[in-house]
Amino acid sequence: MNYRRLGNSGLKISEFSFGSWVTFGSSLDTRLAADCMALAYERGVNFFDNAEVYAGGESERVMGRALKELGWSRDSFVVSSKVFWGGSKPTQMGLSRKHVFEACHAALKRLQLDYLDLYFCHRPDPETPIEETVVAMNDLMRQGKIFYWGTSEWSAEQITEAHDFARESRLVGPTMEQPEYHLFKRGRVEGEYAPLFEKFGMGTTIWSPLASGLLTGKYENQIPAGTRVSQPGYEWLKARFESAEGQLLVRKAKDLRLLAEAHGLSLTHLALLWCLKNRNVSTVILGASKLEQLRDNLGALDHRAKLTPELIEKVEKLVGW
Repeated sequence: MNYRRLGNSGLKISEFSFGSWVTFGSSLDTRLAADCMALAYERGVNFFDNAEVYAGGESERVMGRALKELGWSRDSFVVSSKVFWGGSKPTQMGLSRKHVFEACHAALKRLQLDYLDLYFCHRPDPETPIEETVVAMNDLMRQGKIFYWGTSEWSAEQITEAHDFARESRLVGPTMEQPEYHLFKRGRVEGEYAPLFEKFGMGTTIWSPLASGLLTGKYENQIPAGTRVSQPGYEWLKARFESAEGQLLVRKAKDLRLLAEAHGLSLTHLALLWCLKNRNVSTVILGASKLEQLRDNLGALDHRAKLTPELIEKVEKLVGW
């Protein structure tokens, strides 16, 4: 495992991290969550990602119980949460000062922690002035409740506005952004955000590196029973896969699998290593519902040398970027 600075900050996080989205509190109970976190930690992972909205807060409760059981030294790992969707009432959502503070305290209680290392604004809030959110995040930092704050799926314009206000007010702007990034979704990270990396030195904690499973090869022929796409609540994802664009991506994924195998790689390993080659990626967040799945994903690091410039060129041509 290698470690990368989170943008221009002094914090070093593992190039692969472990996230709890759609698994903790649903397919992973505390015992299995602790087993997966232990495996990741043993392999060098030091960042564990979470959010108030995941499983309605149960994801953070499961992670909190797992952390208590594992008993790691608090200075050896990094934990995040995100604020935006805390409930159905008007004061339980968005990025108002009230919700930002209350969501942070609630996350700390669920996680059984004294502070969060990273705290993300899960989405932009058009109904709250960015200035209000920046001040709230800085107050939490001064109180020692969070160490770094960031954004997730904000536009470059919104992130720039936050930085400009922070500089004018002698406050701290967002250190990191958490965008979706993979072989089939590249425009925002490689295009729109490019000036942010240069001007503000932001880091990124990217999610969905396997394109919601497309880049694992398991959806080549049909949607298997028991997968996330086949579950209630994910009809939107099933519709995306079954659309004309989705079917085109399924065919491209199959071609990528054949290309990867010709170079001694699995499609999953190719996709994960491809994300790591971007120097503006601070960490790739892995998700897994089984120990075997997580073990395989982490195993991609053993095959770095196979991602040659020749293979990358072939991948770029096949994807059509």
